[in-house]
Amino acid sequence: MSTTNARASDLRIVYDGDCPLCRSFMLYYRLRDLGVRTQLIDARSDDPLVATLKRQGVDLDHGMVVEFEGRTYYGANAMHLLALLGSGDTVFNRANRFLFRHRSLAHFLYPALVRGRHLLLFLLGRPPIDRAWDGEGGR
Repeated sequence: MSTTNARASDLRIVYDGDCPLCRSFMLYYRLRDLGVRTQLIDARSDDPLVATLKRQGVDLDHGMVVEFEGRTYYGANAMHLLALLGSGDTVFNRANRFLFRHRSLAHFLYPALVRGRHLLLFLLGRPPIDRAWDGEGGR
């Protein structure tokens, strides 16, 4: 699932920019200084990576995507990777690392996060990603 204009060492994170919890997570989460560029991409945007993922059938409504070192991670695997890459210098990061550093625990907890996100978007009157996107790369 590689895309153009990205180096293999880049860290690219595709998340729901309309979700307050997702936005807050990206705002407060600190990654270690890995010597790589980190790019946050709203899954509701017309970014070429979003279009590529959708063409490949990736359901961005049920999981975030992280591209790192030429590999693509989805959902719980993406959260697990971020937990491993995150710094331990904040309480938020330490809690995230504690919860998601073990792959099995990440796979157990991640579906609850997705359900909570869906409920929050419903309560806020915001459509799921697949309904907000028109299939031509935009909303």
